[in-house]
Amino acid sequence: MGCPNNLVKAQQEEQPLLSFGVISDVQYADIPDGRSFLGVPRYYRHSFHVLHRAVQRWNDQKLKFAINLGDIVDGFCPKDQSLTAVKKILDAFNLFNGPVYHLIGNHCLYNLPREKLLPALNINPSCDNLTAYYEFSPIPEYRFIVLDGYDVSAIGWPEDHPNTLKSLNFLNERNPNSDKNSPNGLVGRDRRFLMFNGAVGSDQIEWLDRVLQDATVLDQKVVICCHLPLDPEASSKEALLWNYEEVMDVIHRYECVKVCLAGHDHKGGHSVDSHGVHHRVLEAALECPPGTDAFGRVDLFHDRLVLFGTDRLMTQEMVFR
Repeated sequence: MGCPNNLVKAQQEEQPLLSFGVISDVQYADIPDGRSFLGVPRYYRHSFHVLHRAVQRWNDQKLKFAINLGDIVDGFCPKDQSLTAVKKILDAFNLFNGPVYHLIGNHCLYNLPREKLLPALNINPSCDNLTAYYEFSPIPEYRFIVLDGYDVSAIGWPEDHPNTLKSLNFLNERNPNSDKNSPNGLVGRDRRFLMFNGAVGSDQIEWLDRVLQDATVLDQKVVICCHLPLDPEASSKEALLWNYEEVMDVIHRYECVKVCLAGHDHKGGHSVDSHGVHHRVLEAALECPPGTDAFGRVDLFHDRLVLFGTDRLMTQEMVFR
């Protein structure tokens, strides 16, 4: 999709503080095209070419870094090909002339356990508890917080891990279906209680609170990144973080958080919540027919964030309250 004229004009008049690349839900697999459970076409092999073109564009634009919002390989990838598929996608990301900040998604965890996945993605390499949340500050004015939406989850942890057992009990209490990925009979926002979603744990909640306190002291603007969406107005109910309300209660204590970026819900979406926080869910690279793309460039300004989308990724200007 082309940029609206007013965004192009604004870009020409004012230089951004920094620009970075974004992409989500590549979900590559070396298998024939298929469809989602809703019947939406999925282009497993073509998604690699979407990523390749994204990296080329980001390099041409001399972007400072890139954020991958999760799900680099698909759950239908044959398990004996998981490592090969992950390596192929990471090799493509590594052609980018700058750091790439990765998030983990459910499809990543279907393919590799955390002890293999996190080192491959260079997430918390020195951390021995296999958590995938972290933060970074590319310029003094901004801080980025990456949440681990599968901190509490029934996937990605060993079967006897406390997180797995806790999550299965949580799901059994809220989802009566034998298939815990089925929302049948669940109503409204309760439709998020599915096994392919997860939650942010108590230690991570406390960490988030401390980082937001620090960002407030430093007068930084904060961008939150989470594979799972945090606002029901920007997402399908089935894609939400289990405890999105608890996370947003922490975020809303502070005025520093301006934007929440997410993936997972492939159709994309945008909302502005009651506290003026923008929520932008990115359209999936996986669902791009051959010849189309879904990736973008984000320009950071003092008073707004502008996402310039390519093809199926919608352009969005997010002005801060």
